[in-house]
Amino acid sequence: MIWFLVPTYNEAGNVRALADELRGTVLPEDRHYVFSDDGSVDGTVAELHLAFEGTAYTVLTAPMNQGPGAAFQRGFDHILAQASENDVVVTMEADRTSDITLLPKMLAISRLGYDMVLASVYVQGGGFEHTTFLRRLLSTVANFFFRFIYDLKVSTLSSFYRVYRVPKLQEASLRWPRLIEENGFICMLEVLLKMLAVRATVIEVPMVLASNKRTDRSKMKLVRTTLHYLLFLWRFRSGAVSARQ
Repeated sequence: MIWFLVPTYNEAGNVRALADELRGTVLPEDRHYVFSDDGSVDGTVAELHLAFEGTAYTVLTAPMNQGPGAAFQRGFDHILAQASENDVVVTMEADRTSDITLLPKMLAISRLGYDMVLASVYVQGGGFEHTTFLRRLLSTVANFFFRFIYDLKVSTLSSFYRVYRVPKLQEASLRWPRLIEENGFICMLEVLLKMLAVRATVIEVPMVLASNKRTDRSKMKLVRTTLHYLLFLWRFRSGAVSARQ
């Protein structure tokens, strides 16, 4: 089984196109879509029910906006409670910036035994399209800084677009009953560090991030996200999560 975990927050304008892309992707296994909605007020939940009617899907809801970390935690809890050891979990953005054409390749690589497959704009062949210079600069600097601090060999740290093998996710969830404690976008770095701490095998595939595919602006607030990264570094300065291999 392929489980899709997609956090949503005010994505009503992207849902129909996302459904078309996902349904049009030929995959070798059954799939189940899990949408973890984070308090949308624009009709996203109603759009999800309309767009995915007739498919295997679940919509999890929150009464208010709590951040992507909380949305991912709800989704992982739901999936890991029922997934089998042969299953995989695909996490991705709802705004269609995750290149769906890469998914068959990412799944095939995962089936070779890699615990995590990351779509990366930083490896050779990846890059940005229609993204502001400031956003590219901050993203590049933050990735370089945290790779240096934690001595990481991985080049992309915060991308939502990943494939996880369930057994290693379950191992990490047993070690940390709350796999994700950070509610902001820093949550993806937190998950990566915890997966590395349980010796997950990780590989990256190049992806071009096309920001013009989304119908609205990114939900990531640059100043707030930068502060979250700095606070995260302070909290883990003593090595509470070890990412060294």
